[in-house]
Amino acid sequence: MSRRKSVPSSSKAGADRKVLFDQLQQIAKGLGDTFAPFCEVVLHDLTHPKNAILAIHNNLSGRKVGQPATELGLARIADPDYAQVIANYANSFSDGRQAKSTSIGIKDADGDYVAALCLNVDLTLFQGLQSAIGQFIKVDAQNSPREMLSPVGADAIREHIDRFAARRATTPRALTTEDRRILLRELREAGCMQVRRSSEIIAAHLGVSRATVYADAR
Repeated sequence: MSRRKSVPSSSKAGADRKVLFDQLQQIAKGLGDTFAPFCEVVLHDLTHPKNAILAIHNNLSGRKVGQPATELGLARIADPDYAQVIANYANSFSDGRQAKSTSIGIKDADGDYVAALCLNVDLTLFQGLQSAIGQFIKVDAQNSPREMLSPVGADAIREHIDRFAARRATTPRALTTEDRRILLRELREAGCMQVRRSSEIIAAHLGVSRATVYADAR
């Protein structure tokens, strides 16, 4: 006796979609809580394009729940082959503030777009911070007096340690005790231990005490 393949009922499809949107609501909230207050997170229901905005967290755009889908949402509704993830594209809020946006299209089991999760980052604060940091780290190389805060040879010691750690695919502070002992033998053979305050320089770069350096150097 042949068996007919069961077809999901409309009620089951509706229940599945409700579960999907419930989970997307949680994802949107989690992202909003994580990236507050710099990132607006918007969940769109593309099955109802005329009032697509289902949830909005950290409202930076001034939009409201129930407002229609954007041009990007309409493009996805019209074309299931439209890009599912569009990341870090230039955008702007209605008041002219620059933004960086990422839009993620969500498909159902049939391959049709039913939702979109969008992140809009307000770049205004970060641009201000970038300008302030740039000003803070600016130095006047032409009028600077000749002065070295590090002892002569300190850079050579640090470079030797960095190269040693790189050969072991690790960082100076992650070297094992045995690795440090081998390193200190190399530094001694290279004459680095003759540099004034060498133990202090080595200890600082390795993230250990000078006592540990003395013990490993035995």
